[in-house]
Amino acid sequence: MKCPYCGFDDSKVVDSRPTDEKIRRRRECIKCHARFTTYEAIEKPLLMVEKRDGTFEPFDRSKLIKGIFTAIKKRPVTIDQVSRIADFVENHYANELKTVAPSKEIGEIILNKLRDIDPVSYIRFASVYEDFSDIASFVAAISELENRESEREMPRDTVE
Repeated sequence: MKCPYCGFDDSKVVDSRPTDEKIRRRRECIKCHARFTTYEAIEKPLLMVEKRDGTFEPFDRSKLIKGIFTAIKKRPVTIDQVSRIADFVENHYANELKTVAPSKEIGEIILNKLRDIDPVSYIRFASVYEDFSDIASFVAAISELENRESEREMPRDTVE
């Protein structure tokens, strides 16, 4: 590991501990004795996204997060929740050993996660993802959300 301060090629590990899905290592340069932190992460296979027009592009976590942030602007959704959604998408395809993911499928995963977190963020994301072109599209999406909420709140009949 190259020292970020002097460029020397060797360092020693002073401390190592796991964090989330990474390993955090404190290192010390053998030459200048400067300390720095590195993170070791599992390398995931390259995931390609198949766009609606049939083209392919590499999966870009930052692009996914940016899209979600647009939907959650000024909403009570935390950065941690957004990060967990992105992690879920990445891990979903890595666990299934898939290297190609349709953008439609990724959007549906995000919609399902946002629906459970914040209904307004869900509608915002859906309006772009589903390409709502008129008011009826918004009304239909909101009605679907309301129906789901009322089904959750309804007490279930118990058979005695």
